[in-house]
Amino acid sequence: MSEASSICVSVIVPAYNASATIGQELEALSQQNCFQPFEVIVVDDGSSDNTAEIVRSFASVKYVRQDNAGPASARNHGARLARGEFLAFTDSDCIPHKDWISQLMAGFSHPQVGVVAGSYGIANPESWLARGIHTEILWRHSHLMPDFSNSFGSYNFCVKKNVFEAVGGFNSWYRFASGEDNDISYKIRGAGWRIYFQRKALVDHYHPSLVVKYLKEQFRHGFWRVKMYRDHPRMMRGDGYTYWKDILEMPWAVFCLTAMALTAVGGLGWGCAGLIILFSFLLFEIVWAVIMLRSFFDGIFFGFVLLFRAFARMFGFSTGILSLLLNKT
Repeated sequence: MSEASSICVSVIVPAYNASATIGQELEALSQQNCFQPFEVIVVDDGSSDNTAEIVRSFASVKYVRQDNAGPASARNHGARLARGEFLAFTDSDCIPHKDWISQLMAGFSHPQVGVVAGSYGIANPESWLARGIHTEILWRHSHLMPDFSNSFGSYNFCVKKNVFEAVGGFNSWYRFASGEDNDISYKIRGAGWRIYFQRKALVDHYHPSLVVKYLKEQFRHGFWRVKMYRDHPRMMRGDGYTYWKDILEMPWAVFCLTAMALTAVGGLGWGCAGLIILFSFLLFEIVWAVIMLRSFFDGIFFGFVLLFRAFARMFGFSTGILSLLLNKT
């Protein structure tokens, strides 16, 4: 990290109760093989653990605290303090590879690029759930994401500061980590800038290792997607991260619930129909997971997770629609 006055890159990390991982991240940032002078800014989003103590043990890191307002707000706070011409963002549970900043900066050699986005490594491969989540993400990145995408994730990207400011930064109305990165992606693309997907720019991420936590996250994603689609209706057709399976799963989950609910008024026949639809849904997810993970037993377990995830997203999306109709979003 550099104390030079001519900072090129400002690395901004929003942190909330991040004591378990923030030390590893900052240590990794201190070992960057980067020729450009850079600074690191950690915005503590009202943590109640010892995040502050850990961050302050890194003398070259700028620490700032705000009342809890969500990661979008914390990133905007860091951007306002940044001295760099480029803003690099990652999350507090990510461990950047040594060439992370250099790989991101290399992507700006392409004309009209306003954002360079990177990909994932995995920090907790001992968890079968984390391995499944990670494998699916890499499948999407390798099979779906083109070199020039229309979206990126907030866990790993670098943006020109003037581009970030021109689109108004992150929408802090997104109170939790869900949808705010899609929102700014679409605004940047709408302003005419290109998003380059730099596959070599990697951060190792601690993916969820508890199924309940993962499903809660997916419910939240479904909920906030309603607002995102309201603000960007053209993106309802999907972006570079979405594929036909994502579009199919939600109505399939609705069909399952509808058929089983009709059992009360339509008799056993509807209940059997619901079970058949549910079983076919589960079988589809298991087969998909086994093929994707190339592991029979991991595939069976992850297939069940994918099934429950579809219902979690569906319930989240339905709740988001209801909240929107009640003018609470």
